[in-house]
Amino acid sequence: MKSAICGVVLLLAGVFAGQAQAQGCGGSYVVQRGDSLSLIADSQYKDAGKWTVIHSANMDQIGQNPNNIRAGMRLRLRCIDGLPTGLDGGTVAPEATLAAAAPLVVAPGNAATRRKINILTGGDFWPFTDKAMPNGGMLAEVVQAAMEAAAPEQGFAIHWVDDWAAHHEPLLSNALLDIGFPWFKPDCESDPETYRCANLLFSESMFEVLMLLFVDKTRPMAFTSDADIQGKTLCRPAGYSTYIFDQHGRNWLKNGVITLKTPTSPGDCLRLLVEGEVDGVVLNEFLGRGKIKELGLEERVVVAQGQPISVDGNHMVVHKSHPDGPALLAVFEKGLAEIRANGTYQKIIDAHMSRVWAGF
Repeated sequence: MKSAICGVVLLLAGVFAGQAQAQGCGGSYVVQRGDSLSLIADSQYKDAGKWTVIHSANMDQIGQNPNNIRAGMRLRLRCIDGLPTGLDGGTVAPEATLAAAAPLVVAPGNAATRRKINILTGGDFWPFTDKAMPNGGMLAEVVQAAMEAAAPEQGFAIHWVDDWAAHHEPLLSNALLDIGFPWFKPDCESDPETYRCANLLFSESMFEVLMLLFVDKTRPMAFTSDADIQGKTLCRPAGYSTYIFDQHGRNWLKNGVITLKTPTSPGDCLRLLVEGEVDGVVLNEFLGRGKIKELGLEERVVVAQGQPISVDGNHMVVHKSHPDGPALLAVFEKGLAEIRANGTYQKIIDAHMSRVWAGF
């Protein structure tokens, strides 16, 4: 383990709930015979491409394959830009204020010498964490609410360090901060020696995100099984995790099933796609759709029909060397369970998702 660092200047974000309210919509939809998520999205959101919204909101029922729906199943439909309307259980989504930030100096020493539970996150991870986003981002607000519900005797503080590379080493590995979020969990059963699997403990998932295949509308392709990927050239930016291509026995990279290009940025991947240099781009749903809009490619780049490349959960983590690691995760999970049970969690998710999707 690296030697302890004498001190580090961090940013502390306070998250405050807003008072204004938005018009209510959304609700529950009962699946009819012959329905698919695309058909439901087309009828309720006037956009068949929003099948991923329904999939994400009902992951607990549907699972990874969006075709696993049946007549009579009741699905939650989030309110997006005023749609859908006329469904049972429509809600009023609250607005939110921007997170305030103030500098904080964390004293040197190990975890045992500090009183509060110090929680680490970083910015520029839209829509999950960023100080410039409403309430610091969706998962920052979830963590704030969960920890307030857990009400640990020693208190807690959320700290912002935008250098994500420093989170695992040295900030968490040296217990300069206690726990951190949000992090994807690899398939640790298949590859237990990866850094995250070997060194971190994970909470239960806070939120599942779809990793999607984005394709050129002029060269459409679907992803319904691994056979659809055989021999394809895919793109994922340099520095982004690639375990999704080999997890669960898939082994696309290990066995040479695909060719992977790794340019500098998501925008570079999308440019390679429209130039015909790659067959598809793999990004999380929100990053992909946001970058497509930013580059003005809405009429050219679409989500491949079929299913996601993977479904990845966002977790709280603690380094295995932390003496109180399991207990700290238990505190967070206690609060998370409470806000899920009392409806606070769903209100936070729905409010943020409504704003996110209205922007696409």
